[in-house]
Amino acid sequence: MNYESGLNIKLTDDPIGFEYLEDLFGPEVENRKLDDIRQSLKNPDCNGPDVVYSIAMDVGKKIHLKDLKKRNLLFGIVRFAAGRLGDEPVRSQGHIHALSASCNMSTPEVYEIWSGEAIIYMQETALDDPGRCFAVKCKPGEVVIVPPGWAHSTISSNPANPLTFGAWCVRDYGFEYNAVREHNGLAFFPILDKKNNIIWQKNDCYQNSNLIIKSPNKYKAFAIKENIPIYTQYEKNNDLFMFVADPTLKKDEWNDFIP
Repeated sequence: MNYESGLNIKLTDDPIGFEYLEDLFGPEVENRKLDDIRQSLKNPDCNGPDVVYSIAMDVGKKIHLKDLKKRNLLFGIVRFAAGRLGDEPVRSQGHIHALSASCNMSTPEVYEIWSGEAIIYMQETALDDPGRCFAVKCKPGEVVIVPPGWAHSTISSNPANPLTFGAWCVRDYGFEYNAVREHNGLAFFPILDKKNNIIWQKNDCYQNSNLIIKSPNKYKAFAIKENIPIYTQYEKNNDLFMFVADPTLKKDEWNDFIP
């Protein structure tokens, strides 16, 4: 990996996935296949890698498992395949975080890029008016927060360099896909040109909205430090990411949030 994750993880290529070494716990890797995500693509009939990405939800150090359960926090890791999905980059399905029973709210997510190049795309709603739309471009070591209730997708912006990332989530997570699928995807489609540069095409199922392309915020109000793995930051301060499980802890920060 291009960035130290803070966890003793080995990446595998055939199939894409992970191995957990010595001091770690983690589940069997789940694969998301191209047929699983076609409904959220601009061209659902496109060709691409059979396994688009591998995901492992609930990974960490064994000494932290009891504390993570107590705090209702979960650390997930994802690895994308190289290549492209027709004229689109490899990416996740557009979705919204479902209401979690533990807090009766949609919850945020904290991403950290480990390898490759990413765009975290997000929009305020999956209604006809998507609200503000952001494409946050990030490289290894950078952190992006997706706020509660926003529709979003993770995009690998370099077909030659597989994307790998970790993320803090709530343990009783769930995904809502219906509103996005009813609009045939999110408000903007990422398209790769002949030189593998991303251009953005509006989705006509939404009202017109402007796309803001930017680098990640510094998130000073969340006390997240730069260049320190977010898992390591949890180790040093177990309370730091409690806003993921209880979004009301940062209720003022969600107003007019800029990712």
